Amino acid sequence: MALSPQFLDELKHRFTLSDVVGRKVKLIRRGREHTGLCPFHNEKTPSFTVNDQKGFYHCFGCGQHGSVIDFVMNTEGLTFPETIEQLAGQVGMDVPKPSREAVEREKARASLSEVMEAVTSWYEAQLYGQVGKGAFEYIKGRGLNDKTLKDFRLGFAPNSRSALKDAMQGRGIYEDQLIETGMLIKPEDGRDSYDRFRDRLMFPISDRQGRIIAFGGRALSKDAKAKYLNSPETVLFHKGATLYNWANARAASYDVGQVMVVEGYMDVIALAQAGINYAVAPLGTALTEEQIAHLWQMGDEPILSFDGDNAGRRAAMRAMDRALPMLRPGKSLRFVFMPDGDDPDTLVQREGKGAIERKIDEAEPLVNMLWRELNEGIVTDTPERRAGFEKKVFGRLSEIQDENVKKLYQSEFRNRIWQQFKSKRQSNNAAYQRRTGAYGKPMPFSHSTGLLGKTALGKGTGTGPVTDRLQQLLVLAVLNHPEILVSYEEAFATLDLSLADLGKIQSAILEFMTENDTLEETKLTHYLVDRGIGGAKDRLLANKSLKDDWFAWPDAALGDAITGFEHTLKRFHHITDCWAAYRQAETEYASDMTEENHARFVAAQQAYRELEEKEADKDGYRLESGRLSYN
Repeated sequence: MALSPQFLDELKHRFTLSDVVGRKVKLIRRGREHTGLCPFHNEKTPSFTVNDQKGFYHCFGCGQHGSVIDFVMNTEGLTFPETIEQLAGQVGMDVPKPSREAVEREKARASLSEVMEAVTSWYEAQLYGQVGKGAFEYIKGRGLNDKTLKDFRLGFAPNSRSALKDAMQGRGIYEDQLIETGMLIKPEDGRDSYDRFRDRLMFPISDRQGRIIAFGGRALSKDAKAKYLNSPETVLFHKGATLYNWANARAASYDVGQVMVVEGYMDVIALAQAGINYAVAPLGTALTEEQIAHLWQMGDEPILSFDGDNAGRRAAMRAMDRALPMLRPGKSLRFVFMPDGDDPDTLVQREGKGAIERKIDEAEPLVNMLWRELNEGIVTDTPERRAGFEKKVFGRLSEIQDENVKKLYQSEFRNRIWQQFKSKRQSNNAAYQRRTGAYGKPMPFSHSTGLLGKTALGKGTGTGPVTDRLQQLLVLAVLNHPEILVSYEEAFATLDLSLADLGKIQSAILEFMTENDTLEETKLTHYLVDRGIGGAKDRLLANKSLKDDWFAWPDAALGDAITGFEHTLKRFHHITDCWAAYRQAETEYASDMTEENHARFVAAQQAYRELEEKEADKDGYRLESGRLSYN
């Protein structure tokens, strides 16, 4: 199987070697490397190392050495083609079919890399010559020292239509090679080709191995139409898949365990000169999904830096939008904003490395940025508006593809909604507690509420096996999914629970809510135990007859738990309403035994009996947990 070095390199880069090796070897991180017991020979003291930065493993005991491809071949007994097919399939890459044309293209690509190296060296020489004097003085005036200029290989493109073209042709480099690398522009009308970059300070752009693949040029003339100009897309350069200072920052990021993303070339260079050499920059556009994936190979939570103005905030939101569907365990983003009027370049030059590091220490996690964005301009002063806000929040969270991350975000935002609405709930507590007896047994409601009490009827609410079961399910669902109370606190508080254990649990839960800012199931459990209600809770959890109603148990998705609670609450209300109508008709018939009252009594009695035996329907029930609709 003849495959290009470019394909193999890309395939290896799609994997973090320690993740693949870690499937078979228990690894311990030590600085920039991981160590463990060698899988290729028996040993008691670890001599096997994995270096993610360099992409290889090595055993100092038996000498085994190789890449992710070698490791899979040697540990799974696969052939080279089988290994390539397996690894490519895991990351969604198509294995190219070998052809003479592919071989020739790879040779041409290698030749183009040599062209770009020659161009880089020539631009460097111009910066230090007489023709580049103005550019040299400009960049030195920006505070860069000689070592930094050399490290980043800055250069200068003279203000000439053919200076580069003539110099490269003098070195045996063909015009078509310069056109293919984007260094020359060939007009479609047949006129002579000419240099793309003229009178510009040149910033070489490398791939992750450090090979020059493109350039960014800063105009030195005030009359230039574009302040910055980048190379076009070429066979070497794909803007959305490349990061400025990629190769240098890869090494540094492994040392410090993080990577920082800034907006411009000068930001990267100024930070590196100050000792922060793990910064990269996108190339004049918003971060792409591919760039975010590259960043996560350099650090678990890349730090994105933006200007503090409105444009910077909008750019941060765009980056967050791109990253949200991609979030996975351990992989996220953090955000920093520069002071007004500053960027990383000006801030570090004025206040030094410490100012940037303090900003990094204060970086906000993506979860906070998302919460702030969702709240912007939102008014939640009515139940309908609060419901709309919840719909917006959980609709946005549905974009997260990883189910574990999505579930934790949902729980986190349920708690935040709970805290945000807490003040609104407290402002209503006076009227609320008058109805509920300050969270004791609920006082009678009007008939319109569907929860008639003893005063209205003269007798207790309808009870029996069905209503007992419904009461237990409602309390059980809240115990296992306290987040339900974000939307149903009042409905839960005003339930007239006839079973003594349930009333105790209900009162304790409501007390817990008034004393806490979170709705954590574990914390609620400890609260109940501390108040001597653990036994009542345990008896409810031990009721095997409730197992079929899975929505009330911990394994149910939160969305299904809420839907199940709504369904059960609706049925409980219907039954108690129907019971109230039945008892009312019974009372009227007993006091005035007319045919009309008898007919109402029989109809009410029949309706109540049928309702006890019938399940109420709820569209969409059980969908979130991947089960069939409940009918």
